[in-house]
Amino acid sequence: MKRRNLLQSASALGLAALTWTSAWAQSTTLKISHQFPGGSIKEGDFRDRLTQMFAAEVEKRTKGALKFEIYPGSSLMKTNAQFSSMRKGALDMALIPLSYAGGEIPEVNIGLMPGLVVSYEQAYGWKNKPVGIELDRLLKEKGGVLISWIWQAGGVASRSKPIVDPEDAKGMKVRGGSREVDMILKEAGAAVVTLPSNEIYAAMQTGAMDAAMTSSTSFISFHLEEIAKALTTGRTGAYWFMFEPLMMSKAIFDALPKDQRDTIMAVGAELEKFALEAAKKDDIEVAKVYQKAGAKVVDLSQASIKKWQAIARETAWKDYASKNAGCAKLLALAEQTL
Repeated sequence: MKRRNLLQSASALGLAALTWTSAWAQSTTLKISHQFPGGSIKEGDFRDRLTQMFAAEVEKRTKGALKFEIYPGSSLMKTNAQFSSMRKGALDMALIPLSYAGGEIPEVNIGLMPGLVVSYEQAYGWKNKPVGIELDRLLKEKGGVLISWIWQAGGVASRSKPIVDPEDAKGMKVRGGSREVDMILKEAGAAVVTLPSNEIYAAMQTGAMDAAMTSSTSFISFHLEEIAKALTTGRTGAYWFMFEPLMMSKAIFDALPKDQRDTIMAVGAELEKFALEAAKKDDIEVAKVYQKAGAKVVDLSQASIKKWQAIARETAWKDYASKNAGCAKLLALAEQTL
């Protein structure tokens, strides 16, 4: 069933009046987009693997009523177009760093707020705490449904020296990944570069950028060890964690029968354990990859994390809270989890 027909049916009949008919018995194919390298269900970037595992399991449980087409490497559309396309119902699903949508919805920058999340346990604890409940409500209001909560620790790859403490970033051109991370970099004396993670390699290779912050998995998948001379890992702790969930267009989600919606949510929740274990594994694996390539690998101490956190409180946190009442509320709720 084409998306156009699906949405027209929902609009014409009203969601409350939708009943199981022969139309629903047809197979529905949904598209999943993401910016990460494609692989197999058993090998490759775990975020691509997760989408494949999700697709296979949902298709199995719905006996083929729901099928999926996965488009890795931004092959369906440009990276930054994914979130707005989902909101409009023009894209069914995406696995996307939520902060990429910060230009449209300032509140979602809570998903890459430096110093606010400092452990996986705290990050995944958000889901069932007031901050996670409020974020889920907000996203539904804006047109998106959280299917799988996925968090990753961040590190820094550099063409020259390691960036550990704030003073190390002074004078360097650094990609932060969100407006709020850019703010702490500027405060530390760095010049910021804004681009998606799948464009980091080219920017570092040409010298347009000296260093980049991204997740351990992206450091591996995008082969930055080929051009980086130093890596600061997140394996012993980090001052920023990235929220990059598997999401679905609410318009598409709401137009599906309840049993299919329930299956999607159940499978999405079950895959969070895989995501957590895979992210932690990559935090360790990335150090091995870069050491083998000859890069200097360092870790963060709690003292270093607190230095960055102190800068974040006075810059990024205050700026975020001043945006609107929704941002202030989310920040206050998130601080309760520290």
